[in-house]
Amino acid sequence: MKIHYNSSAIIANNALSNSDKKLSVSIEKLSSGYKINHSKDNPASMAISRKMKAQIRGLGTASDSANDGISVVETAEGALAEIQDMIQRMNELAIKGANGTMMEEDRETIQAEVAQLQNEIARIAEQTEFNGNSLLDGTFDLKGYTSNENVKVFSYSDEVMTGDYYIEKIEAVFDADGNLTDATTVTVGTVNTGLAGNEDKTPREFPPAADLKTTVDGDIITLSGSGDFEIQIQLTDRTQTTLTVQDIYLDITGMGAMHMQIGANEGQELPIRIPTVSLKTLGLDELDFTTDAGCQSAIDSASGAISRISSIRSRLGAYQNRLEHTVASLDVTEENMTAAYSRIMDTDMAEEMTEYTKYQVLTQAGTSMLSQANERPAQVLQLLQ
Repeated sequence: MKIHYNSSAIIANNALSNSDKKLSVSIEKLSSGYKINHSKDNPASMAISRKMKAQIRGLGTASDSANDGISVVETAEGALAEIQDMIQRMNELAIKGANGTMMEEDRETIQAEVAQLQNEIARIAEQTEFNGNSLLDGTFDLKGYTSNENVKVFSYSDEVMTGDYYIEKIEAVFDADGNLTDATTVTVGTVNTGLAGNEDKTPREFPPAADLKTTVDGDIITLSGSGDFEIQIQLTDRTQTTLTVQDIYLDITGMGAMHMQIGANEGQELPIRIPTVSLKTLGLDELDFTTDAGCQSAIDSASGAISRISSIRSRLGAYQNRLEHTVASLDVTEENMTAAYSRIMDTDMAEEMTEYTKYQVLTQAGTSMLSQANERPAQVLQLLQ
């Protein structure tokens, strides 16, 4: 028997220390609800779970962003609905004014009401906002630029590919009111022969000449082709009877739409394009209800404006449907990813309670055994009697 080194006590103490450490870990898991509280618990799972947590939170924020997009669309669509109602009223007044029974005084009264409707349409178009952002004034329409100060890109369709387009010549002919006539011609090209400093540019091609159509309306020239290709350009100089402009580059940027972040990762965006709405774009800026001919023309203008508003509302409705599906998809993905995260991180309370009970018993047993092992050296006293 030995008294300096009690190996039994050392063994019991080591076993007790191990049981106590495992008991402490079990208590931490039970009290926190997580089975991974430190990276040492499971390094690989900890790394995976951190990335999943970031993704889950990103999905939740993306869902909120998509819902904001729905609110934007609803705001714009509501304003357009009111504008369309006012245009419908203009149409009714135009039909009434075109009636031969109307006196000049009657048409002047109609003109006064139409002027108020025009003012209200302009006000709604300018002042419809969401979080301080104007929605209908072209802020979120696709942008384009030209190389000539007399020519501006008015609008273009989604089907127009981004890049440079080259127009060799525009020969514009205006009537007495300063509006373009059907005598206006546009010659498009694919090779730059005259724009100094840009000879190396390679423009995109317009649709074939057989498919490309040129139409005019006021100071707007529309170039349209197959596949819903459409570019509208505006001539800013209407002071001449004829105007010739040569060597024009159109820079179609494809940018300007409101980009909604609809995913947790970079580049997961939905561009929402809201075309410019104004009296000019609707063709309602030069209405004359004081004459029978003016009322007849206004009927056609109102019909075109209603069609344009309907087209914009249809686009916004498609955006809203897509965003609603996006929100549903994000919510389902977040739900499933949260379940996966839970399987990695959450403690199985029933299983861990079993472990806790085991180590609690082992700790109590180790404490008892260490106490008895510490008493063994005292037995040496019996040999010294």
